[in-house]
Amino acid sequence: MRSKTLALRDELLLQIEKPVRYIGSEVNSVEWEEGFEEKINDPSTIRFAMAFPDVYEIGMSHLGMQIICDMLNRRDDVCCERVFSPWMDLDQEMRLDRIPLFALESQDPVFVFDFLAITIQYEMCYTNILQLLDLAGIGIYARDRREDAPIVIGGGPCTYNPEPIADFFDIFYIGEGETVYYDLMDLYKAHKARGGSREDFLHKAAVQIPGMYVPSLYDVSYHEDGTIASFTPRYPDLPLKILKQVQGDLTHTYYPRKPLVPYIKVTQDRSVLEILRGCIRGCRFCQAGMIYRPLRERNVAMLEELADRSLQVTGNDEISLSSLSSSDYSDLPRLCNYLIDKHGSRNVNISLPSLRIDAFSLDVMSKVQDVRKGSMTFAPEAGSQRLRDVINKGLTEEEILHGAGEAFRGGWNKVKLYFMMGLPTETDEDRKDIAHLSEKIAMHYYQMDAEYRHGRVNVSASCSFFVPKPFTPFQWAPMYEVEEYTRRAHLVADEFRSQHNHRSLNFRWHDARTTVVEGILARGDRRLAPVIYDIYKKGALFEAWTEYFDYDRWIETMEEHGLDYHFYTTRERKADEIFPWDFIDIGVTRTFLRKEWERAMEGIVTPNCREKCSGCGAARFGCGVCLEHQKQQP
Repeated sequence: MRSKTLALRDELLLQIEKPVRYIGSEVNSVEWEEGFEEKINDPSTIRFAMAFPDVYEIGMSHLGMQIICDMLNRRDDVCCERVFSPWMDLDQEMRLDRIPLFALESQDPVFVFDFLAITIQYEMCYTNILQLLDLAGIGIYARDRREDAPIVIGGGPCTYNPEPIADFFDIFYIGEGETVYYDLMDLYKAHKARGGSREDFLHKAAVQIPGMYVPSLYDVSYHEDGTIASFTPRYPDLPLKILKQVQGDLTHTYYPRKPLVPYIKVTQDRSVLEILRGCIRGCRFCQAGMIYRPLRERNVAMLEELADRSLQVTGNDEISLSSLSSSDYSDLPRLCNYLIDKHGSRNVNISLPSLRIDAFSLDVMSKVQDVRKGSMTFAPEAGSQRLRDVINKGLTEEEILHGAGEAFRGGWNKVKLYFMMGLPTETDEDRKDIAHLSEKIAMHYYQMDAEYRHGRVNVSASCSFFVPKPFTPFQWAPMYEVEEYTRRAHLVADEFRSQHNHRSLNFRWHDARTTVVEGILARGDRRLAPVIYDIYKKGALFEAWTEYFDYDRWIETMEEHGLDYHFYTTRERKADEIFPWDFIDIGVTRTFLRKEWERAMEGIVTPNCREKCSGCGAARFGCGVCLEHQKQQP
C-alpha cells in the first residue's frame, strides 16, 4: 500500500471520537490495490467521490454505495473513493481549522474531484447534505459553483422527489446505479478532453443520458393556492419526463468482489447478499415496493459463489440475505440449505430478514440461530383485518396467529411486532386492535401445550407513524398534527395496559414530531430549499438522530419563509393535482396508483404480482416477474 499523509493531524485524531472513521485503509480498500497512486495522479483519470450524508457506521452498512464504488473502480480511467459526514466533534474542528472535506482513500480534498455523488436514503439527512457541500468548499447552491467545482450528483430513494433539495444539486440520477453511470463517465471524459463548459456538460447529460435530471434546466410555476401549475423544460431538446433506470439482469451485473472490512463495528457488521430487488406484494403505503418494481431475482449459483467469496475475503461470521421480501425469492430453500451445509459447521450465522413466517422459514431459522437469544419478527402493520385490507397487506389474523404458533413450537418465546398509525381510514377501534392482536398472540402462547412453553412470552409492539410517500397509492393521503398522533399513541398504550396479559406485552412508538418533518420533506417542492439552507445555518445536523433533532426550529423557519407546514402535511390533495415529482416516470402509472387508492377506500385487496398481473405499468421494462406472466400467456 502507498504511504499516504492523513488529512487530520495526529493531535486532532487523538481528540475526536472514533478516529478510525476518517483514516481509510480498511481491509480490501481500493488503496491497497497495485497502481492506485498512479491512477489518482494521472490527469486523465476521472476522480469520483461517493458520499453518504451520515456517520461512517451508518454509511458503511449501505450495500448500494459499495456496489457503485466497486463498479466504477473496475474502470481503468475512473477512481472512486468514499466520503462520510464528519461527526459533530470533528465537524467543529474542521470549521475552526479550515480543514476541507476529504475522501478516505487518498485523503485528498473533495474539491479536487470531478464528481461528488451523494446517496440520499432518508429525508432527515438533508441538512447533512449541506454539511458535505459546505465543508467541501464547493458552494452549497448549485448556482454558486465555480466552473472547476465537482459535478454534484444525487441518487437513492429520496431522488424520487428531489425537489426540496433540487437547488443544491447539479444532477439527480433517477434509478439504479448499475445502468448508465458508465455512459455518464464516457460523456464526461469526452467533455473533459474537449474542454467544454460546465453548463454544456449538464445539458448534454440531460439530453443524451436517460435518467439524468438537471434541475437548473427546468422551471416550476405555482397557482395562487400554492399547488404546482406547470413544470417545463427550458430547452426543446430536454425530456418532458425522466425515465427511471432499471437493471433488468441482476445476475450478469456488478457486485462487490471484495467487501470492505471496517476497523470498528458498523450497523450492519456482516456480509450481505442482495438476493432480489423489488417486491410483488403491493402494500399501498410502501414506496420501495413501487419504485423498485418489477421484482427481479439473482441467480442462485451466482449467490452461492458470492457468499463463498465474501466470507473468505472478509472473515465475517455472519451473512445476511437482503431484500424487501426474502420469502418471495424462488430459490430460497436451495440457497439456505447450501449456506447451512457449506458454512454452518464454521459457525457462520445466516440472517434471514423480511421473511413471511412459514414452516420452511422456521425450519431454516432453527438451524442457523440460537432460539433462546433471538426473537421472531412479524409486520402486521395494522391491528384490524379491515385496515390490513385497506393497506393491501395480504396477511390475515389467522396467518399471523399460525405463524406465531409455529414460532413458539420452534422454541421462540419472544415476538416483535411492527405497526403503523395514521393510515388512511384508520379509526380508534383499528388502533385498539393493535393491543388486541398482541394480546391474542400472547394468549396463543399460554394456551399451547407445556412442552412448547419456555417461561413467560414477550410480545413487543413497535409503532411508527405513517408518512405518505411519493409514487404510492397513498400519496394523496393527508397527515395529522403532532398532538393527534400523540393522542392515538396514548390511546393504544392505555389499551395495552388493560389487557389480561399486559405484563407479557410491551408497546412503544416513534417520535411524532420527526414524522411531521419527514412528511414535509417527502412531499415538498422547491420552495423548501431556502428553509433547509437556513435551518442548516442555524446549526441543524444529524436530524435523523433524536438527540440533535429540533422540531420547533423547522416550523419556525418555515414561518419565516412564509410557508405553512399544513400545506405539505394535513391538506387534502385533489385527484388531478400536479405533484412535485410527477415529472419522473417510474414505470408504475399514476392511473394505477389512483385506482389502488380507490380500492383502498373500498377495502378491496389486490393480488400480488405472481398471483395476477394488475397492469401497474412496470412490464414496460421487460424483465423480472413481469416476464413470468408473458411466458404464461398463449
